[in-house]
Amino acid sequence: MTSAELTAALVQLDSRNPSLVPGAPGELQVARFLADLLESWQFRVELQEVVSGRFNLIARGGRSDPSAKSLMLNGHLDVVGVDGMTHSPFAADLADGNMYGRGSADMKSGVAAMCIAARNAIESGIDGEVIITAVIDEEYESLGTRALLASGLRADAAIITEPTRLALCPAHRGFVWARLDVRGRAAHGSRYDLGVDAITHAALIIAELDRIQRTTLPHRTHPLLGRGSLHASLIAGGTGLSTYPDLCTVEMERRTLPGETERTFLDEISAAMAMVRNAHPDLHVDVSITTSQRASDVSRDAPVMLEMVDALQAERLPARIEGMSAWTDAALLNEAGVPAICFGPGDIALAHSATEFVPIAEIDAATRVLGRFIRKWCNRKR
Repeated sequence: MTSAELTAALVQLDSRNPSLVPGAPGELQVARFLADLLESWQFRVELQEVVSGRFNLIARGGRSDPSAKSLMLNGHLDVVGVDGMTHSPFAADLADGNMYGRGSADMKSGVAAMCIAARNAIESGIDGEVIITAVIDEEYESLGTRALLASGLRADAAIITEPTRLALCPAHRGFVWARLDVRGRAAHGSRYDLGVDAITHAALIIAELDRIQRTTLPHRTHPLLGRGSLHASLIAGGTGLSTYPDLCTVEMERRTLPGETERTFLDEISAAMAMVRNAHPDLHVDVSITTSQRASDVSRDAPVMLEMVDALQAERLPARIEGMSAWTDAALLNEAGVPAICFGPGDIALAHSATEFVPIAEIDAATRVLGRFIRKWCNRKR
């Protein structure tokens, strides 16, 4: 079986995430398919139930020499919804050298490439252990990789085969979501002397945060990721045209660089509120952080990066090093002490899109590069 053939088989299995699409089947069918296949290739396979009916796949191969390096290959099995797609979502149709289907780029081609690469490397003989982790729920709360790490699973390095167009992506931004409940005072629209306009106060805070984005954030940069950003995502407030609104709720997202945290965004919000309060001393705001994920960053000189550069060059492919735009489970692995980078076939710009496809040539190239890397990495001594 080739990696392209395995990609087609995986795409044809509907694994829409039920947390995103009510009633969707989830990852179980594709996890069982991969478990049976990897067992037939002599991998030691475990299905780890994370939540009811939803299982991570953990498959181990190689000699497990304790003096040799181990490697985790990580990818997610869940996909997003299919509404509005321009082609059959689960047919894995081929056209012009591309394979079409939901999950073809994000990221069943990457899962297929890592499985075939691991099989090929093990057949050639390796001393270290390769651990394939095909996980649930990356598209929603990353429950799968969180469960792996909570169980104590670790390796000397990890490659997440998210779609990178075969670039090496050692870094990506994090994000913080904040909710601002801006309090006003309800009054008749004619009573400016009594009313406090919560919506206007919210707008003034947003304008101050936009000023911070335009004047401050451009001066904080990362060599691969550029600058951070923020935007207002959701806003609600008011009860009627002739009433001063007593509440306006704004939800905002801050995309963070390595080294920036929840505290970074809270400080920026506090600075914006202080500026507004100078002119509006009756400003009252309750601020809460609703969700946050750290950024991810691995040094270009890290062993996993240097070996992947060598593998790409040995396959006569460009060793492009880029920042990744989207958040991935690499951040969780890095935070747990496992140096993790992203490398895989397909374009992240096509993820979740109405027309999702992956070039067959990229699947094949990713498989060759990963196979070469595994053979060298898992024959190195610690």
